[in-house]
Amino acid sequence: MSSANITANWSYPTAVKLGRGRIKELADACKSLGMKKPLLVTDRGLASMAITKNALDILEDAGLGRAIFADVDPNPNEKNLEAGIKAFRDGGHDGVVAFGGGSGLDLGKCVAFMVGQTRPVWDFEDIGDWWTRASVEGIAPIVAVPTTAGTGSEVGRASVITNSVTHVKKIIFHPKFLPGVVISDPELTVGMPKIITAGTGMDAFAHCLEAYSSPFYHPMSAGIALEGMRLVKEFLPRAYKEGTDLEARANMMSAAAMGAVAFQKGLGAIHALSHPIGAVYNTHHGMTNAVVMPAVLRFNRSAIEEKIARAAAYLGISGGFDGFYDYVLKLRSELGVPENLTAMGITPDRIDELAAMAIEDPSAGGNPVALTLENTKTLFKDCF
Repeated sequence: MSSANITANWSYPTAVKLGRGRIKELADACKSLGMKKPLLVTDRGLASMAITKNALDILEDAGLGRAIFADVDPNPNEKNLEAGIKAFRDGGHDGVVAFGGGSGLDLGKCVAFMVGQTRPVWDFEDIGDWWTRASVEGIAPIVAVPTTAGTGSEVGRASVITNSVTHVKKIIFHPKFLPGVVISDPELTVGMPKIITAGTGMDAFAHCLEAYSSPFYHPMSAGIALEGMRLVKEFLPRAYKEGTDLEARANMMSAAAMGAVAFQKGLGAIHALSHPIGAVYNTHHGMTNAVVMPAVLRFNRSAIEEKIARAAAYLGISGGFDGFYDYVLKLRSELGVPENLTAMGITPDRIDELAAMAIEDPSAGGNPVALTLENTKTLFKDCF
């Protein structure tokens, strides 16, 4: 098989159809889940793009109608969710095609879930066994179509929804959030601007790095995280330099999905810092992860030095932890990542508030060094 035309069918962790041109299989994917009238959910930026119109054409040509909901913010909130549920019900739909980057995928999945619920969405936050409160009968089937290679939300069992009043990002969880079919067509990602290729690619890397570093026991996820980092190392610079490199694009789609599978093992301070910054300042999530990554590596060094040295050896990086750290700095500068939060246009006047939000973030518990209010404030200062 020529590596330039990567094609695969996986049923891990759900049915994944990977390969160029496979968007053609969208209508069949919908029908396989029993959909007759799907609603395509995406974000405003994608609504008018050719790849989106093509997806709608495919559905319409197959007799599945043509319906789109795109009133979705970059950090989707409960107002977007309510509007999406209304569009689903008013249109008499029976399934969702979640289409786009993290925001379109997350909101699409959440709409499909919430059309079957009577409780408010916050009742299903990823805390303990809150997900068991859900009524399973009314949850609509989901086909996910990623158009970026970052969040891995297409293979995730959760959605991140921002509370528009408190600006706090909440993780809403249910096993049925996992889409029934995923179509990963690298041709849909070639139009990504360089800055989004970089930001989403670094998101995938952050997922793998944090999952690998987390102290929890999950060897399957640790192995996936390690290979995910290797794919990013090999293929992200290529996808960034040459957006039409389909081999690089396909491998980055795999790395993104792997990051999301791996982080069942836990995330850490990169995400705990990045979530409040994104909620308060509306920054790009993946790019924010990349900005805070070196400071978090320094912070966690004592707890992860040996682990990172093993990863470095696997990635072909010499010099153990220091070699890995230098590699991260080099990768960031290759991708045009801002040097620190100051360079990102953020001021340090709200550190106390951000630190308080960070230690409450669900990702905080997976950090190898326990986060306290004091050491988190210090860590934030180190990011400026």
